Amino acid sequence: MLTYLSDIILAFIVAIGFAVLFQTPTRVLHVAGLLGGLGHCIRFSLLSHDIGIIPATLAGTVFIGLFGIVLSHKVHTPPVVFTMPACITMIPGLFAYRAMLGCLKITDLEHARTHPETVTVTAHYFVLTACLLFTLAIGICIGALLFRKRSSKSLFKRIF
Repeated sequence: MLTYLSDIILAFIVAIGFAVLFQTPTRVLHVAGLLGGLGHCIRFSLLSHDIGIIPATLAGTVFIGLFGIVLSHKVHTPPVVFTMPACITMIPGLFAYRAMLGCLKITDLEHARTHPETVTVTAHYFVLTACLLFTLAIGICIGALLFRKRSSKSLFKRIF
């Protein structure tokens, strides 16, 4: 339980930091932090239960996208203002770094001949990075796509 709580707190801080960088209004910084913390905790929880990183990231970003729509009506702010900083906590920076490092190693022809596995590993990290970035975009957009033709405000008024 303490591990999940520390994950939420760290992701909360990161999301607020990026929200400040993106000049998010101070009155909704807590929303960006809350969505970032909970979305990352969902991802972390699924990863610890042996769910793959791509479905876990998709689940976290879908949560952020859907609840971003709900909370946007509560705080009267467009959802992109706090969903983007919230999702930055899940950007695959390590995989992108490893893919770029592999690309640099491949440019050395001698290294590529002596270590042919470098090409395979680099391709793996490149595809993984691309898939994770696509899941981030898809997860954020799902809420907007679901409620595109009708207002989510009327739907959630009946629920809450």
